[in-house]
Amino acid sequence: MATRTFAKAPSTAPLMLKAALPAIPGVGSLPGVKHASGGAPDLVLQRPGVATDADHLERYREVCGFGRAESLPVTYPHMAAFGLHMALMTDTAFPFAPMGLVHLRNAITQHRPIAPDETFDVTVQAADLRPHPKGRLIDLITDVTVQDEIVWNEVTTLFARGRGGSAETSPAPLEGLEAPSSVVHWKLAGNLGRRYGAVSGDRNPIHLYPLTAKAFGFPTNIAHGMWTKAHALAALANRLPDSYRVDVEFKKPILLPSTVVFGSREAGGVIDLGVVGARKPDTHMVGRVTPLA
Repeated sequence: MATRTFAKAPSTAPLMLKAALPAIPGVGSLPGVKHASGGAPDLVLQRPGVATDADHLERYREVCGFGRAESLPVTYPHMAAFGLHMALMTDTAFPFAPMGLVHLRNAITQHRPIAPDETFDVTVQAADLRPHPKGRLIDLITDVTVQDEIVWNEVTTLFARGRGGSAETSPAPLEGLEAPSSVVHWKLAGNLGRRYGAVSGDRNPIHLYPLTAKAFGFPTNIAHGMWTKAHALAALANRLPDSYRVDVEFKKPILLPSTVVFGSREAGGVIDLGVVGARKPDTHMVGRVTPLA
């Protein structure tokens, strides 16, 4: 297993450009651009000694709806991992070109809260390339450690459309879960993708402007899935334990601007949640919070 170490977060702007190159006719097959067709790359990316910038944390809390607290928002370590995700996906050893991949599922396990003044290490690797009825799936595994203790873990499941026909090797974690009914409305502005992109570094064109999103087949720009997950957990902040796992599945993109409805229900300490359209009740996201024993 090869290891690549980053002293600071990779700059996402050039990586976004690199991610777009394979989609350009005649360029995607060139050496240094064409992606391998094998399995998950035998590569680990790591960034040690990550410190939280107080101003960035405040901007993240503001755009996602988190209040001030003595610990980082549960989704915040994803910010430290995103550049590593991009570096891994744009490596030609990765089996898919990044543009066109769909962020299908996301699971975060918080083993304990992380204080804003704690320094942590981040490692990222790809694993479990597997079939899907409409293509293939692959996971990006992220571990956050403090003095060799794993305090946070994330599994980002990406879907690559293509020849499928084979059932998944294991059931989808949230299979059959319906979004809880509710009357809590979120009114999302057209510039939400640009605001979250400025904080997260995820400036994928599908999130920024109607024109750039249309170039990739969307009628207008769409909200980031990780913003939706973060905003849902911000709404539940006072009901969450210190240690838990939160799984979500992204069902359908949220077109911007729009109004959606957020709902949740709790039973036995487990919280189910969901986001649906306000005018047309399409399910955009379902999720489940499970306390750790």
